[in-house]
Parts: sequence; C-alpha cells; structure tokens
Amino acid sequence: MTGSALRRAISATLMPGFAGTTLPAWLERELADGLGSACLFGGNIADADQVRALTGAIHAANPSAVIATDEEGGDVTRLHHHEGSSYPSMAYLGHLDDLAVTEETGRGIGRELAAAGVDLNLAPDADVNSNPRNPVIGIRSFGADASLVARHVAAYTRGLQSAGVGAVAKHFPGHGDTATDSHLAVPTIGVSPDVLAARELVPFEAAVAAGTLGVMTSHILVPAIDPALPATLSASVLGLLRGRLGFRGVIVSDALDMAGASGGRGIPAAAALALAAGVDLLCIGTDNTPDQLDAIRAEVLRAVRDGELTEDRVFEAAERVTGLSGTIASLRRAAPPPPVGPAAVPPLSPAGFWLREPVRPMPSPVFLRLDSTANIAAGDTAWGVAEHLRPELDRRLPGATCLTAATPDEAARAVDAAEGRPLVVQGRDLARVGFLASATAMVLQRRPDALVVELGWPEFGGEPPLAVATYGSGRGAATCLIQLLAEGTR
Repeated sequence: MTGSALRRAISATLMPGFAGTTLPAWLERELADGLGSACLFGGNIADADQVRALTGAIHAANPSAVIATDEEGGDVTRLHHHEGSSYPSMAYLGHLDDLAVTEETGRGIGRELAAAGVDLNLAPDADVNSNPRNPVIGIRSFGADASLVARHVAAYTRGLQSAGVGAVAKHFPGHGDTATDSHLAVPTIGVSPDVLAARELVPFEAAVAAGTLGVMTSHILVPAIDPALPATLSASVLGLLRGRLGFRGVIVSDALDMAGASGGRGIPAAAALALAAGVDLLCIGTDNTPDQLDAIRAEVLRAVRDGELTEDRVFEAAERVTGLSGTIASLRRAAPPPPVGPAAVPPLSPAGFWLREPVRPMPSPVFLRLDSTANIAAGDTAWGVAEHLRPELDRRLPGATCLTAATPDEAARAVDAAEGRPLVVQGRDLARVGFLASATAMVLQRRPDALVVELGWPEFGGEPPLAVATYGSGRGAATCLIQLLAEGTR
C-alpha cells in the first residue's frame, strides 16, 4: 500500500469534535480528504435549523462520513442541552420496567436524530450500576440488575435502529462498579472473570444479539483480564468482545482526551495503542484541532513503522468505519421518514418515580435546588425544577418560587424565605455529594416537613431520608415532578 493510502485509512478511523456551530474550514478539508466521522457536542448545537445545516455541510464534504453524538435521554442530551431533554433517563425506564416504553423512547430519540442529520447515537448505556456511589454512570444506567439492564438495552437498541440511527452500547466491559470518573483518572473494577461474565458482560451480550452497530469501550482497568492497560487500550479485554460475545460491528473508543486513556501518555499514543488493541473508530474528544489530528496520524505511522501496529489492522478498522456508513444508510432507507418540525414526546408518568408514601398536592411551593457540579458526561445543561420551567410552573403551580443554593449560607437563606410555605428540596446524588447531604440535613432540621426529592441515583434507607426519587433531572422528569405536586398521588 502507498503512504497516502495508509494516511487516508488512518483518517477514516478518526472522530474529532470541533468548536462552533458551523463547519470549520479545516474540518471541511479533513472530511474531503477521507476523515471518517465527526462528533457533535452541546457547543455545536444552537437550534434545529442550525444543526440540520451543519450536518448537511458535513455530509456534503464527505457523504460517507458518520456523524455521531450522545443523545441518551434524561440528563445526557446534546440536541436539547439548552432547555433539557423531555425524554426519560435510562434509570427511569429501568425502574418503570416497561420494555414497550423503552423501545418507543429509543425510537423517538432516533427519529429526532435522523431529522437532525445525525447517523450514530453513542447510546444506550449498558453499564450495570452496581455501585450506588458511581460518580459518572448513575441514572445513565437502566439499573443495578444485569438481566434488567440487558433487556432494556436490547429494547432501546431495537427502537433506535428502527428509526435509521445506529446504536453504540457503552462502556465495555462495564463502568458500573466504579467509584472513579474515567474523565479524571483510571478507574479499576476488581472483579473476577466469573463475576464480569455474569454481570458486566450480560447487557453487552444482549446488545450484540439485538444487532447493535457499535460498542464503545471504557477507560477502566480490569486486573483480572489485563493488569496493565485500560480496556480501550487492551487487546485482551477487547478480545472478549470479538471472541466471547462474537461482535462483528464497529468498536468505538470513549473520548481519548479523557485522563483514563491519555493521562501520562498523550492522545496520539493512546490512539495508536487503541487501534492496535482492536478499536476501529477513535473518538478524540471536544474542540479538537487539525494539529491534533496530524499528531495522531504521525504517531500511528510511527507505530506501523516500528512494528507496534500493522497496516492490516489500520485498513481493517477503516473498512469497518466505511461499512458502517453504508449500513446506516440501509437502516435509514428502511425507516419511516423522520418527523417534520418538533417531535411529539409522550410525557413522563409519576409511575416511573419512587414514592415513600402518597404525595398530597402542594399549592404555591418553594423549590429549593441544591446545586452541585454536573456529571462531566452530561455537561452544563438545564436541570431540575427551576426558572427555565416557569411556563409549566405558572400553568400547574401558580405562585411557585424557584431558589438555588450552592453554599450552606444560601441554603439557610432559602429556608428562611420559604417560611410558611411548602418546601421542596431537590438535588442530584444527595447522599454521595458532601454539600448536598449536609445542606439537606440542615434543611430538615429546620423544616422537618420539607419534601426531599432525589433527582440523581437514589440511596434508600440512609441519610438524607427521601420522599421522592425521579430517576433523572432532565426536563421530562422535572415537568413530571411538577405534575405530581400539583395533582398529588391519584
């Protein structure tokens, strides 16, 4: 093979992010020269018309390029990061445990993505959230039971792909039993091969059986399989996916700019190692640059020259990515036409919430939102019951007040301001985050009648005592909470 053919094959394996809401000139040149994919993040999306123009420009530059994004539903949304997603989180769907609703959710998200010109959804989350203190998965998971997660992963995958959008089950071999965020460090799951097979791998087996087009790796260390390298960079771990699970689709890396992959070695070295391990499509990260892509190509070429990576492996990966584009085109032709205009999203029902006891209507409440750092995967998006839902509040709970507290003093002042009125305390991961736990305890000491609402992953039977768990903080969950407090339990 010629050097130019190898360079083009390397480009076909790359999926960068980029800054801005229009196609940069450098990225247009890369696409014309064979770049295989581009990933959209919240900063690339302003509104429906703009994103359609952007995806149209990407496909015009390279008709076979695969456009990807993270549109999980619930807290993780790119299309709706300004106002929050009306779709439920996966944890809500798992708690509701209605496979028809899960499949329809996947189909609805797929139809919105298809209408926006997006080809590949980096979802569903196939992690079994067995560690309730997990800082990065939580309500992104369908639950803590492997069989429940497996059947909902399959249903979501079927729904999504029936709309003409490829699914990518993540984060192989399973990020649920971790207490570290792989954006920041390398988490370790210290389970035996038998536990891994009986728990973590079960949802991925279901995804493969359901026909998922992609599987995303995780940057976690699994010492029982490979004590040295995280899964994304480990041929032994990814060999489970190809061998034990029989997956023949595209293996996608989680973002290589995360510390779990590139910490201490840099993105170019991580990219070369990932290709050698069996990854086909390299998610680079956000706001990437042409210099970064040049550095990756140079390092991959060096790895080939030094015998650390074969040309055949590079061309195999490139062919899988190119084939993915054709497979998605076939899905799209078989799917119903995407909706014209905003999609109709069925409202969430309080049946998917956990309630300690029946809830009475609460006229003119004060909503106190305890603030905390957002999950990095979700990013900065609208969440909880706050002023962005003012029209819904005025319609259902006229006179409601929304307050936010990020410090103990702010929380104390909010309690004083709520004197004589019903008080609703809401936060994400109330037991896991120190400030949230202490602030909720202070509020309950002063207002024992306050209604405590967990918007994140709930921990029952401990502190603080919960009244309601919504399994999500997105627009759909928050609107449903407003409905519950307006009407009470029926």
